[in-house]
Parts: sequence; structure tokens; C-alpha cells
Amino acid sequence: MAEHKRVLTRRRKILRAAACAFAALVVLGAGAAGYAYVKLDGNIKSVDINARLGDARPPAATDGSFNILVLGSDSRNGENGDLAGGDTGDTARSDTAMVVHVNQDHSHAEVVSIPRDTLVTRPDCTDSGGKAVAGAKRAMYNSAFEAGGAACAVKTTEQLTGLRMDHYVQIDFAGFARVVDAIGGATVSTTVAIHDKDSGLDLAPGEHHLDGQQSLAFVRTRHGVGDGSDLGRIELQKQMVKSLLQQAGGLGLFSNPVKLWSIGDTMTRSITTDSALGSVNALVGLVQELKGIGPDQLGMVTLPVVTAPSDPNRVVAQQPQADQLWAALKADQPVPQAIVSAQPENPAQAAPTTAPTAPAKAPARR
Repeated sequence: MAEHKRVLTRRRKILRAAACAFAALVVLGAGAAGYAYVKLDGNIKSVDINARLGDARPPAATDGSFNILVLGSDSRNGENGDLAGGDTGDTARSDTAMVVHVNQDHSHAEVVSIPRDTLVTRPDCTDSGGKAVAGAKRAMYNSAFEAGGAACAVKTTEQLTGLRMDHYVQIDFAGFARVVDAIGGATVSTTVAIHDKDSGLDLAPGEHHLDGQQSLAFVRTRHGVGDGSDLGRIELQKQMVKSLLQQAGGLGLFSNPVKLWSIGDTMTRSITTDSALGSVNALVGLVQELKGIGPDQLGMVTLPVVTAPSDPNRVVAQQPQADQLWAALKADQPVPQAIVSAQPENPAQAAPTTAPTAPAKAPARR
């Protein structure tokens, strides 16, 4: 009987110790989760676009669809200078601009790239310090970000498209490279050799798995492939976006908390958002809304443009195609097939050329 009591006592002590250990783990886990939340929340930089633009904007959609303006900044500050080289002084322009339209049931998205050299009428803006910035006619689209920051870029985009930009996301060169490295790189293919001394990219024909710095060089390449135009580079950017979606979709993040934390920390340190997205809860909510959209549910086009009559090095929106494109998105309809069919060729996917047969030697001229 005494022995039985001793066994029960030992068992109670073991159970009590186990319960205390479990409680300690719960408390520590909650503390770690709380720390993680505060840490990630504190990483995010945001801009109050609504406060700066007021009510003079296109109305927001009421059918569940929404638009996001995604900008890539060409700032050379900090790590960016080492990665990108060059010198833009203390200013930055939008090196890349994409309008992302998410449809009503969040099952599909259309992405429209706006060439940075597109001439637009830039509206009057107020910069981040509250200073008035006069508008300009025939201004390059990417000058809006330089002149008045995120709010001016959004205002210019809304004027160009007639669409409300419900959200804003900005990333710079270093941030892009960090995010690519965090998800494990990106796989791209090219049918032609790419050698670009400006971006540092050097690829033989074939498939390549790129790290963050190489991926940055890929999306910035102009002169190493194709005709050296910004339209060709935009096609490379589209290819990269789909590759990154493919890579991220195969990570199984929710079964790997360590990887999830690493990517979350990197992502939140690398972006600037509008204030409505400026928290972990808001970003997680956006990810949940977009989780059904993979590479196969993503349409990508470039705004139809033609050479500007006033400058052969600039472009202007092609009409009526541009208006038809924006009208389709406003009505939550697919991009018209005529626009899809007329898209520029991806220079990295061009048919390889064979070396021409040497012609017979012509007689020397006298």
C-alpha cells in the first residue's frame, strides 16, 4: 500500500513537471510570437497616400476587385549603390512600374507594365515634405516619383489609367536582391547568350538558377540582349516575376516556421507600402487574398506605346489600345486579346539565329 502511494506520488510529480514545462513552452512561444510580430511590424515603412491625395481621385471599385501600384526605385543610397552602380545624386526615379489588377473573386490578376520613358502629363503634386510640386506636360512617367515621391507617382498613375490605386508597394535594388535570396533564387531560361557589361549579367543559352544579385542584373539588362530598349527589359521583368511566383509557391512556408520567419523579416525590411498595408496583419491579409494566384493565373502585358513624335528616345501611349486596356481593367474584364497578341517579344526567348554563310568575295572597287 505504501509502495502504491509512492508510485502515485512520483506519477503526480512527473505530470506536474510536464504540465509546468508545457506551460513554460506556451508562455515562451507566445513571447517569441509577440516579439516576432513587433519586430516584423517595426520593419515596415509606409506612406499615407490617402492623406496626401485627398478625395480628388478615381472611385474605388465596389465589386471586390482592387489595384496595386508596384514601383521599383532606382535609388543608389546605401547598399543600392554597390549593387547598381551609377549616380543619381540624392534622388530616385521609378525604374520599374507595374499596375496589378486583382479580379473580383481574387482568382486572377492582370499586371500592366508602364514603360518608364512614357511621356505623360504629370499633375501638380505635394512632396513628402509638404512642398508643392508643379505639374509638367510631356514629362517622363518615372519623373513623378522623383518629383513628389510615392503620392505623386500614385496620382500620376491614376491620371494616366483612370483607375484607383488601392494599394502601393515599393522596393529598391537591394531589397529585391534580398527577397530573391530569401526565397532561394529564381530559375530563368534564355535561348540566346546575354552579355551586359552595364548590369554585369553574363549568361550562356540555357536554363540558369540565379541568386539575388544575378536576378537584379537580369531584370535591369537592356544592352546585353535584344534591341537594347526598355520594352525588351520589361519582358525580362515579366519572366522574372513568374519565376519568383513559381519558386515561392514551392517552398511550403507554413510547414517551415524558420523559413517563414526569415522571408517575413527580409520582406518587411525591403518594402515601403501605403499606410493601409503598413502592418503585419494587413500584409498577411493581402497574401491570403492573393494565395490562389500563381503563374498560370497571372496575365502580364505592357502598356501599348508608340514612339513619341517629339522625341525618338521616348514613347507615348498608343490609342485607342491604351484606353481599351484601362477600360477592360476598370470593368474587371480580361485584357483584350488584340493587345495581348501585339505584345513585344521577350528578347531572351527569341529564336536563335544561325551564322550566315559567308558571301562570295566581291571584286574590289576601283
